[in-house]
Amino acid sequence: MITAMNTLPIYFKPILWSYYFSDCDPVKMKKTIISQSLNYGSTKHWKWIKSFYGQNEVLSIFSSLPKTEIKEKTKKLAELYFS
Repeated sequence: MITAMNTLPIYFKPILWSYYFSDCDPVKMKKTIISQSLNYGSTKHWKWIKSFYGQNEVLSIFSSLPKTEIKEKTKKLAELYFS
């Protein structure tokens, strides 16, 4: 669920290394934040995206990503975690 406080926790900074972290808006950058979290995040990131966006939204974004955008070893775990 998207809250009024649209800020990312600081622990997202390392997985968003190619962006200006202070400009990262979790609403506007939803797809990027979800894909970066799936590929490079820890369970802490996964729990946050699940609670912030909701399981259905994360699963919807995950399902819409090109097959090459998510690491192969991550796909199976993400399917289990978010299904």
